[in-house]
Amino acid sequence: MKNLANKSIHASLLMATMLLFLQCKNDQPSGKIAPEMASPALEIRKSAYGTTPEGEAVDQYTLVNGKGMEVTVITYGGIITSWTAPDKNGQYRNVVLGFDNLAGYVGDHPFFGAIIGRYGNRIAKGRFTLSGNAYQLETNDGSNHLHGGVKGFHKVVWSADTKQDTSSVSLVLSHLSKDGAGGYPGNLSCTVTYKLTTDDALEVTYEATTDKETIVNLTQHSYFNLSGNFSNTILDHELMLAADSYLPVDATLIPTGKLTAVSGTPFDFTTSKAIGRDINAADDQLAKGKGYDHCWVLRNAGTIRKVASVTHPVSGRKLEVLTDEPGIQFYCGNFLDGTLPIPGGGTYGHRTGFCLETQHYPDSPNQPNFPSTILKPGEKYRSSTIFKFSVAN
Repeated sequence: MKNLANKSIHASLLMATMLLFLQCKNDQPSGKIAPEMASPALEIRKSAYGTTPEGEAVDQYTLVNGKGMEVTVITYGGIITSWTAPDKNGQYRNVVLGFDNLAGYVGDHPFFGAIIGRYGNRIAKGRFTLSGNAYQLETNDGSNHLHGGVKGFHKVVWSADTKQDTSSVSLVLSHLSKDGAGGYPGNLSCTVTYKLTTDDALEVTYEATTDKETIVNLTQHSYFNLSGNFSNTILDHELMLAADSYLPVDATLIPTGKLTAVSGTPFDFTTSKAIGRDINAADDQLAKGKGYDHCWVLRNAGTIRKVASVTHPVSGRKLEVLTDEPGIQFYCGNFLDGTLPIPGGGTYGHRTGFCLETQHYPDSPNQPNFPSTILKPGEKYRSSTIFKFSVAN
């Protein structure tokens, strides 16, 4: 009787276990992970984007993180043509200025969304000296050299590769800038990686090597408008910069070599304030830049740290910028003049976009007190910047 009772208890336990298993199985679709366990659907989409006037094919890649953020990049100039970010209602919308076709980017434009190189920002009169050798670059900004020249990195077709893991998708762009291109010495082999993560961050990593002593200062030149409506100005956006000083400039926007404290000036963004609050102040430096178009000296250079944050109070969108660079050029679209078309209608007006270009200081090759931008054979240039989107509390 004891054995029979044990068998009955065992059978009852087995039946209860089977019923529990069947109940759990019915609670979720067969063969699928429960929603709370699932990972976002990471994806990379590729399509043809057009052909340059020289006959080079241009491709478009869209990095998708499965939450709603999509970053679209074309191989021409490594240009970010679209970048969606969430508002306080969870709605994702494009927040970067750009065009809807290749012709817009091939033509004249203010470096919308592009990789900038070999040298981001200005070099006085396009001249510098390395180890006793004098070099003359193209002058494409009045008497100065700007953003790599007439055919800088924003005007070349980059080679592309893709990568994917469990938490990110990446587009790896490569370009060999040949010795003498734009007047620069050395064959410079460059790689720029755009890595989109599942937490709405885009990590941009720049790498380069050379076979001859040269100068390098790479950056990314997206224009942001966090409202998602490009007919609006960015003057109501609230900006914080982790910088206690900035670089005043001369009449041609070349740094004077001095570092000036921001305290007590319109250039003080150490605590968050609206971009437009002091932009029309009676200030000699604002007059020279027609607004903000200056490099701020960032604290704690050399380590990845948060250096800037921008919030749009109406939409709730927030952008944080982290980098290991010593400087950041804040430009607020002073030269946008209503002549460039917005996809879908309208034109980009005065101050409808801002740039936060992480970089070394302008004109560093001619300013011995500035951090060096020299790269020698056997060395590796590497720099990282992270653009992180969220919703403001």
